[in-house]
Amino acid sequence: MAAPVYWTADMVRALPDDGNRYEVVWGELLVTPAPRPWHQIVLARLQLALGNHLDRHPTSYLLASPADISWSPDVLVQPDLFVVPREEVSGRWETFKTLLLAVEVVSPSSARGDRLVKRRLYQRQRVATYWVADPDAQLVEVWHPGDDRPEIVTDTLRWQLAPDTDEIAISLRELFENLPVR
Repeated sequence: MAAPVYWTADMVRALPDDGNRYEVVWGELLVTPAPRPWHQIVLARLQLALGNHLDRHPTSYLLASPADISWSPDVLVQPDLFVVPREEVSGRWETFKTLLLAVEVVSPSSARGDRLVKRRLYQRQRVATYWVADPDAQLVEVWHPGDDRPEIVTDTLRWQLAPDTDEIAISLRELFENLPVR
């Protein structure tokens, strides 16, 4: 029996573009197929709400994957959405180190990776806020670096870029309404 492969970011970057999303966290390869339509609808709604909110705060950018966020040779992740300080944005993914917000829309195929593996990574990397949006359960888990358990949000999702900025409030009823059959 062959020994398990300890994956690196460079190995993942060398994989063919076959429609799957490949990520590696501490040597563990995470593979997810192309997302379902409801995933993309929820993602688009979050991107629109966050993008409109952040347009008023020119200190940061909202970006969406594909991306190559890497903190070490055995880590390469692609959060669905993420907010980074403007000063870290360049033409090279290596400069993106501080995630102010990371967002994943969970699917059955990504649940373990999003809720466990990537959540632990984001907490260790001090990602300020991590949202795991679950369209099936119609809730969002909110994680911060020191949390042992998430805040489970079922009504209004709130986030503030910095203490001196206004807060965004996103209605989960509107976020998850009229999704196609899952």
